[in-house]
Formats: sequence, C-alpha cells, structure tokens
Amino acid sequence: MSDGKPLLVIAAGGTGGHMFPAQALAEVMLRRGWRVRLSTDARGARYVGGFPHSVEVEQVASATFARGTLFNKLLAPLHIAGGVLGATLRMLRDKPDMVVGFGGYPTIPALAAAWILRRPRMVHEQNGVPGRVNRLFARRVDVVACGTWPTELPEGARSEHVGNPVRAAVMERGGAPYIPPGDYPMSLLVIGGSQGARILSDVVPGAVAALPDDMLGRIRVSHQAREEDIERVARAYAGAGVDADVQPFFRDVPARISEAQLVISRAGASSLADIAVIGRPAILIPYAAAAADHQTANARGLVEAGAAIRIPEHRLDEATLSEQIAAVLGDARGAQLMAQAALAQGMPDAPQHLADMVENLAGRGPNA
Repeated sequence: MSDGKPLLVIAAGGTGGHMFPAQALAEVMLRRGWRVRLSTDARGARYVGGFPHSVEVEQVASATFARGTLFNKLLAPLHIAGGVLGATLRMLRDKPDMVVGFGGYPTIPALAAAWILRRPRMVHEQNGVPGRVNRLFARRVDVVACGTWPTELPEGARSEHVGNPVRAAVMERGGAPYIPPGDYPMSLLVIGGSQGARILSDVVPGAVAALPDDMLGRIRVSHQAREEDIERVARAYAGAGVDADVQPFFRDVPARISEAQLVISRAGASSLADIAVIGRPAILIPYAAAAADHQTANARGLVEAGAAIRIPEHRLDEATLSEQIAAVLGDARGAQLMAQAALAQGMPDAPQHLADMVENLAGRGPNA
C-alpha cells in the first residue's frame, strides 16, 4: 500500500484545462519520491494516458448541476454525497499527506473528504475567474494556488501566484528557437478546446483561404476539430489547396506549438501556459460562453505584453481573422518580437513552485 512514501491525492475534472496542470504536478511529485493518486471521472480518464504509469487512478462518478436531464440534476446531490462518503472511507484507510484539487465537479468528493478529515488541502485555479467548485472550496482549503494573476477569489481566501504548471513534454520544448515567417513553408496551429472548437472550424478555413496567394501557397495547417466537423474542415482546406492535418485531438501539441509560426487558439489557461513557455505568437479568441468570461481575463497578460492578438468572439469573421493572420505572417520582425514577449510571460518553474507548496503544507518541505 504505502511503502513508506507520502501520499498525494490529486483530484481533477475531465477537461485538458484541469488535467494538464494536474499531470505536471504528478510528474514532479513522483520524482520527489511521493505516491500519487489521481481521482477523476470518465471524461478525465481520456487524459490518463499522458500521466506517468505509476500514478494510481481512481474513477469517480461524475455529477453536475449544470448538464444533463432534470432527473439527473435532481440526483446530483445524492451522487455527490455518495462520492464524498466513499472518498472519506478511502482516506481513513489510506491517509493522504496532501490533497490538491484542480477544479471540476469530480474534485468535490476528495476535497470535501479532506475538509471533513482535516487533511492538508489546497486548490489550483487555472483561470482569472475561478470555477464554481474552486470558488466553493476557496475558503475551505489552506491556500489557493493561482495560475492567472490577479484571480478574483472570495473574500478571506488565502492565495498565492504560482502560474499554470505545464507538462514535461511542454518543458522539453520550452524556449525552443522560433523560426519567424518568411519565404518558405510556414506552420499554422489551430487549437480550440473541447467546448469551443466549433466556431474555429467554421471560420479559420475560410480565413486561411482568403490570404494572399503567395502566402497561401506556403502555409500548412494543423487544426484540432470536433469529430463531427473533421470532414467538412478537411474538405474546406483541400478546396483552398492547403495542406492540412485535421484531427479531433493532437497528442503532440507541444511539438506542434514549437514548430508553428503562429498559433490560433481559444484562451484556455492551460493552452496559454503552453504557448508562453514555448514562446510563440498567437491569435486568441476567448470562448464567449466561458463562465464569467474567464477566458478574456486569461488572455489579458499575453495581449498586454504584445505577445498575442485578441479577437472577441462577436467580432470573429473570416475577413477579420484573415487580416490578422496576414499581419503576423507578413511581418517577420514583428512575429519574432511577439514570440519573445510570449516567452517572457512564461512561468516554466510553476510545477516546481506548486510542488514546493504541496510539501510545505504537508509538513515535508524546507519551509514547513
């Protein structure tokens, strides 16, 4: 069971924005000699393949008041109560030295059990505006580690800015030399996140097709699209004579970011952290339906630093986007400056900083 190693329980909901920072922390804590247990739901299980094999995985039933039928919403409190009871019993059998939640409903059981049993606990909030679950627990944990600064937290919550941890695969590409756009093949990467990809699939192919012919002939595209949109997106690029790789999920996103002359992305906190640590120019389209418009808050740092161009979703159309793509790819010096500005915003030490907080709160660090 314990083999004498301290135990960290990581709880994270099933999106890349929650799971990627959780993976980054797991990688560091394993190297520091900890056992790591991940608690997530069926959606999160899709990302488990990226975690180190020695991470113990427990899948919890997901319950949310925000989605599903009325009947399922009425049952949500019972699912959550059952999850809390199960997590409490597991923690009584195998006491964690630290519990860290990364947001999403699947984190409720672990954080509630840690609060009941008074185990050391913290949450990491990726966004400038916290999600419902992290807001609920902000004053019930020892500290909130903030990925975006400033973060709007409830009064009385203790917080510390650590940045958004990036995975080892991103760190390996950190600061990779940027090849500015020029008279040679150029790579454009389009990443949209699971919820916000549809509008990018609607607009980006047409915007690329509208580029000047000399630029269009030198562009190749990697485009992450929803499964149901792949065929029409691929057809749109082919119709414009553009070499495009269209997939529902890229497992080598860090490599594709490092090879890109320009990234078009939603403004999810994890994607922005990857872009900054690697250091690439970006056009950001914050997801308008994001809770409390947190993606606009996320984008502020890169935009104000001159590393990214922000296009609000209500202003996004093919002509506007095409103009901005051409502006970046047609100005080698400006693109180089954007890449440098992005790199200056990166926080590559975020995983180590977060791991230090974990050890100190657990009474096992140098400052404990």
